Amino acid sequence: MSRLVVVSNRVALPGQSQTGGLATGLGAALGERGGLWFGWSGKTTRDNSGTLHEVSEGNTRYVTMDLSRADHDAYYLGFSNGALWPLLHFRLDLVDYDRSKREGYRRVNALFADQLAPLLREDDIVWIHDYHLIPLGALLRERGIGCRIGFFLHTPMPSADLVAALPDHQRFFSTLYAYDLIGFHTRRDVERFQSYVRLFGGGKLLDDDVLEAPGGRRFQVGAFPISIDTGLIAQQARTAVNKPAVRDLRHSLRGRQLAIGVDRLDYSKGLPERFSGFERYLKRHKEQRGSLTYLQIAPVSRGEVVEYQVLRSQLEQIAGHVNGTYAEADWTPIRYVNQNYTHATLTGFYRAASIGLVTPLRDGMNLVAKEYIAAQDPEDPGVLVLSILAGAADEMTEALIVNPHDLDGVADAIATAATMPRAKRIERWRAMMDKLQRNDINAWRRAYLQALEAA
Repeated sequence: MSRLVVVSNRVALPGQSQTGGLATGLGAALGERGGLWFGWSGKTTRDNSGTLHEVSEGNTRYVTMDLSRADHDAYYLGFSNGALWPLLHFRLDLVDYDRSKREGYRRVNALFADQLAPLLREDDIVWIHDYHLIPLGALLRERGIGCRIGFFLHTPMPSADLVAALPDHQRFFSTLYAYDLIGFHTRRDVERFQSYVRLFGGGKLLDDDVLEAPGGRRFQVGAFPISIDTGLIAQQARTAVNKPAVRDLRHSLRGRQLAIGVDRLDYSKGLPERFSGFERYLKRHKEQRGSLTYLQIAPVSRGEVVEYQVLRSQLEQIAGHVNGTYAEADWTPIRYVNQNYTHATLTGFYRAASIGLVTPLRDGMNLVAKEYIAAQDPEDPGVLVLSILAGAADEMTEALIVNPHDLDGVADAIATAATMPRAKRIERWRAMMDKLQRNDINAWRRAYLQALEAA
């Protein structure tokens, strides 16, 4: 079995608590095959970029690289999160078109390639992750690396005309042609990429998801919907019910139902629309007023970025307005919390909630939707209200599927979820849980690596 080399912006080092399914899945793959995980160290230094650090555990080496403040700001904050993140989430109005930041992004990707290339063997399987490192495969090929290299995009893939709005898009996105396999979450993402390659990228679609680049090089694309460690989350949720924070939450509800949303504070998550949808629910369904509390947990991310500061004050304003209008002496409709909770505690919160609200404006997958389902009590499960614009909606068809912009639709879905009979809730939950047990994080990475080896 070939050695596996994983490359991602951040590295899940041994000894750190792993919260994400991705860290668990990739860690398991490396443990099985032996290998190397390479990425940014998370440190910015006053010196030049490029200092390497290495730790080993078992048969896996973890090699990380420091970045200078200027490189980090251009590569990560500037181009990755200022240009690519909004573009990939269909938000052309928020794209930062500053060319110097793109230069910094390319410079850091070239540095990744310079430092990684000497560590590679010709029979390695290299798996590169996400929008931070799109050109890395092509840069490794330029340095003479001939082994199999795959790429996985964790965000949505926008439609061809949006991608074409990025200056010099052809030169940038054609670097993807250097990979042997490009993975996306959904068929829609695959088809959008294929249409970009056909319409603007100079390539052509052959058959069975094989594409041909202008120079004749062939590569494969495919849909590999990422998932969660289903069994672990179900077990965490069962034990979390006894945690003090979960007990306190249940007690504070005083017998009322709970609706929960858990999202990074990001404009792609549709939080202002969700708050307004909840307000519309209170307006349209007077008979349910006072029977349901909505808890929104939204830890602050990228707090120094203006768009995120604006979003935060917008949410505080809407929550204040809704609570001012509808609250009673013993009931507050929206509890809006910016603090972080441990992953285990969150699973207990999910289990306590009769309704999971997952209504992003765009999301590659959205694992909160899957975690909510995995955390439910099989005898008395809650109901998932899910945006049609999340990748998860492709698989989780038994959720109440909504358009997050349609406030009346969101309001009515909340009301339906709150009154759904238990037999119906169990039936919908069981169908989704069966899928999650079949397609967990380990099934996902095995499917991808098999396809990469066969590509």
